Amino acid sequence: MSKRWWAVSLTAALSWSVAAKSFETPAPGHSLHGEVFNEGPRQAAYLMGDTGNVSFPITSANPEAQAFFNQGIGQLHGFWYFEAERSFRQVAMLDPNCAMAYWGMAFANIENRSRGAKFIVKATEKKATASRREQLFIDGLAEYLKDDKRKDEERRKAYIRDLEKVLLEFPDDIEAKAFLAVFLYQSKSGVPLPSQFAVDALLSEVFQKQPMHPAHHYRIHLWDHQKAEKALESAARCGQAAPRIAHMWHMPGHTYSDLKRWADSAWQQEASGRADHTHMMRDRVLPDQIHNYAHNQEWLVRNFINLGRHKSALDLSKNLLELPRHPKNNSLTKGSGKNGRDRLMQVLEGFELWDDVVTLANTMYLEAPDATAEQSKRLRLIGVAHYHRGEFPQVEECVKQLDAIAAKLEEKAQAEAVEEEKKLRSENKSDADVTKAKDEKLKKAREPISPVEKATAELRGVQLLARGETDKARDQFDKAGDIPKLRQAKYQFLCGQHDKSVESLKAAVQSADTQVMPLAVQVDLLKRMNKLDDAKAAFAKLRDVAAHADLDSPLLARLAPFAKEQGWPDNWRNPAPTRTDVGERPTLDAIGPFRWSPSPAIDWSLPAPGEKTLSMSEYRGKSVVVIFYLGAGCLHCVEQLQKFAPRVNDFQQAGISIVGISTEDLPSLTTSVTNFSKDTPFPIPLAADPELKTFKAYRAFDDFEKVPLHATFLIDGAGLVRWHDISFEPFQDADFVLNEAKRLLTITR
Repeated sequence: MSKRWWAVSLTAALSWSVAAKSFETPAPGHSLHGEVFNEGPRQAAYLMGDTGNVSFPITSANPEAQAFFNQGIGQLHGFWYFEAERSFRQVAMLDPNCAMAYWGMAFANIENRSRGAKFIVKATEKKATASRREQLFIDGLAEYLKDDKRKDEERRKAYIRDLEKVLLEFPDDIEAKAFLAVFLYQSKSGVPLPSQFAVDALLSEVFQKQPMHPAHHYRIHLWDHQKAEKALESAARCGQAAPRIAHMWHMPGHTYSDLKRWADSAWQQEASGRADHTHMMRDRVLPDQIHNYAHNQEWLVRNFINLGRHKSALDLSKNLLELPRHPKNNSLTKGSGKNGRDRLMQVLEGFELWDDVVTLANTMYLEAPDATAEQSKRLRLIGVAHYHRGEFPQVEECVKQLDAIAAKLEEKAQAEAVEEEKKLRSENKSDADVTKAKDEKLKKAREPISPVEKATAELRGVQLLARGETDKARDQFDKAGDIPKLRQAKYQFLCGQHDKSVESLKAAVQSADTQVMPLAVQVDLLKRMNKLDDAKAAFAKLRDVAAHADLDSPLLARLAPFAKEQGWPDNWRNPAPTRTDVGERPTLDAIGPFRWSPSPAIDWSLPAPGEKTLSMSEYRGKSVVVIFYLGAGCLHCVEQLQKFAPRVNDFQQAGISIVGISTEDLPSLTTSVTNFSKDTPFPIPLAADPELKTFKAYRAFDDFEKVPLHATFLIDGAGLVRWHDISFEPFQDADFVLNEAKRLLTITR
């Protein structure tokens, strides 16, 4: 195919359509009401139910607007700020003169003051028709969000006083009390909390009037890491108070984790994940578009690890790595990708799943990342796994790769130091200043080498262990410097340092005496050191702790003969105690599915130039990227098409088609394609959707402003949406879409 067409200038490209309009402000896809509305929700809200039993009366003659406002308040209490903003936008659409709708949008962005300030301006403009109580709320938030030079401490103290003003005039306002309580807690770093009991008493006043108010969330935060048992009653009610909000199920996990009740914490985190999955699959949201999702799921993995449930921990870690990625929120350095990789390595190493390490080494689960620190962690884990499998040439190969990385980093550091020297000499600096600056530059540039050297030292240590050179091995382990206590204990045992091993075990178990893995290692090593009484005592603790553990991990399976010697059954675990203080829990299946699954793509059939019809049915059994664009008059859309068009063959070789859907009518689209294809046919088939029915069906539409949005979708051969991006700007990175599509399509569902 000729490549001449992609050399067409953007200016010429805009002449594709005779119907193309001159550019206006705002640009296509951008909000008509200013940039503050570009980010945030663009699709209509709906009354979800179960977002908290709250009542916050506002000045509006529209009962539906009041219902959405109450929903937004409940979502604020659950820190579900994105959905809260959507609810408040819905209020503004139903009642454009409602000042509190804009107060709500501002409050949903209270942690983003610059954005929140733009919303509160609208609330202030409209507050004349609001009640006195509403005006107090608006004035207080407007003052807090004001762009001035006040210190944060002064700003927060002023807002606390303004919330108190509401209560002075309206002493029975439980929403003001709830917001005051959480703001006092959130401000404690700048405004020292005078008394946790005073804030707790304030929350008690809320619960006296509304026992199932979502402010139970705040009591958990109040006593988190302080006196967690003070929040047990709220932990038993928090999720139940607003079961549609995932974070409300998540929060009791804080309390139970503080109390080392891992099973209860795991139940809460699983409930939270299931609530998120219900929302994502109902509203076609990708997992990491929910800001707390990855944190919640990795916390669930940590609970599984503490419980000894290595199979569940392994499965969920891998699932996090399988989820759709996006440059904004999910990669191997952030979001589900990073959390999944970190927890996966923890599970594999901790439960000694060496066969799994080697199996996963060259898959997406343990792929070689770009970051040097991550490369060294990966090679370190793989090298240790090969050592335990007796595959010593492979350990040496890992060492060579680490040495090559270190050499490359050293070369780069030296080059940076030389460049620094050249720069300073060109500025006529003294020899002393040049030498000092060069040395500092070199020291800084060498920092990334340290984790590589530590990984190398550990692998050289295990190589020496394999050769029986224990003294030299100990020196290498000392050089590594960052080996965790539990792993140190294993190496010390293998090096014959039994007393040191016992001390390392004691230190590791001391901070984790209710966790299965440290206790299991302690039992194993004490038994192998023939310290039988100590091993039996540790095993007695383990039997209670391991009520939920999988007994077939290599680590726990090694303990079976010792258990048999004690006359214990094959299932040597003691049953878990029955808890009566967790509230009335629904079944987990009633909350939502255990895993996120991609949503089915909606069928469409649209006219195309040349008296053709394009339809979703044509791509059944094949994968396709669908680009929704805003016509030839959109400069950024033209840029997007120009970036994807040269890659059509690459996508096709991967078994992926590309199709575009335009907002233009068929005659305009035909003219655009004809003008653009004078020399070479445009390689992406395009369809016309002037009525925007398909745009709306795929949520590539702003329901509030009634305008189309840019969107890109990846749909697999089974008709499932595996990835998407919907935004006021088109997604321009064709390479990312191709690579992510290849990755996702290798994952069978």
